[in-house]
Amino acid sequence: MPAEAHPAKRVGRPPRLSVEAIIAAADRILETEGPDKLSMRRLASELDSAPMTLYYHVRDKDELLLLVLEAHAKHIPRPDLPDDPRERLTATALLLYELLAERAWIVEVLTADDLFAPAALWFVEMMIGAAVDHGCTPEQAVDVYRTIWYYIVGNLIIRVNSRRHLARTGTPIYRDRAIADLTTDTHPHLAAVADRWAELTTRDSHRQGLAALVDGLLPIRPDVPDNSAARTKRGPAHQ
Repeated sequence: MPAEAHPAKRVGRPPRLSVEAIIAAADRILETEGPDKLSMRRLASELDSAPMTLYYHVRDKDELLLLVLEAHAKHIPRPDLPDDPRERLTATALLLYELLAERAWIVEVLTADDLFAPAALWFVEMMIGAAVDHGCTPEQAVDVYRTIWYYIVGNLIIRVNSRRHLARTGTPIYRDRAIADLTTDTHPHLAAVADRWAELTTRDSHRQGLAALVDGLLPIRPDVPDNSAARTKRGPAHQ
């Protein structure tokens, strides 16, 4: 007597979830709780699902982060940028900074793991290209990009950590409290601004600093006679 036929076991991804839904839920967690709180278990809870179900769609947390990064990068608008190389470099760097400032968790992910979004590489291409167009060698242009990137990342990470400390403790960071107690006998210059230290060090001076950084990194072009004068005129009002 032939054996009783059994229906074939279904294989593949359960239809209940989609990659798009998983990315959206992960993005919510990253935005509200930060990268450290994102796990497959936490994500499953957000989706009212089982952790193992997620593995039908994403291999692990790294792949999940890559998918979220790429989803954001694909929606970044590409504005018309200035023809002048220096202005184009500055504008691209400012755009990158402003976009990352809106989602600071991306900076934490990019600096903590070996991850990046291929769709965002046009920022790198544009910045290196602008430096080359200004007169840098390709090698020098990479140094220009790298220095600006470190400036952007450092600025944002310090801002994020300061905000988190204040939200967690409700008190200024230790450095600010220590500077407030300095005297003119030992640290006359710091003591002169001690009562405004927190205000002065949290000002949004990124545009001014970036413009000065770009001016210092790019060589003076011999075909622009008033290049040095133009640099001198650049200041907070120009930014």
